[in-house]
Amino acid sequence: MKRRLIGTVISDKMNQTVVVEVEVVKEHPLYKKKMLRRKKYHVHNAENKAVIGNIVEFEECRPISKTKSWQVISIKEVA
Repeated sequence: MKRRLIGTVISDKMNQTVVVEVEVVKEHPLYKKKMLRRKKYHVHNAENKAVIGNIVEFEECRPISKTKSWQVISIKEVA
């Protein structure tokens, strides 16, 4: 089963690649305060349809380059 994530496109300057930021709210194990964690992924965007501000769903795939091993599945919300 491949992992699927949903995030916001923050950069589309590369050809066939977008940078997607995923935000996760976690609770601190001791102090119980909610913390916002952000992580960036390089995602393969074959048709160059995703642009900055779009919310996209993406999943794991074979390694496409040194930093890319995710691909866009669908665009959930258009900016």
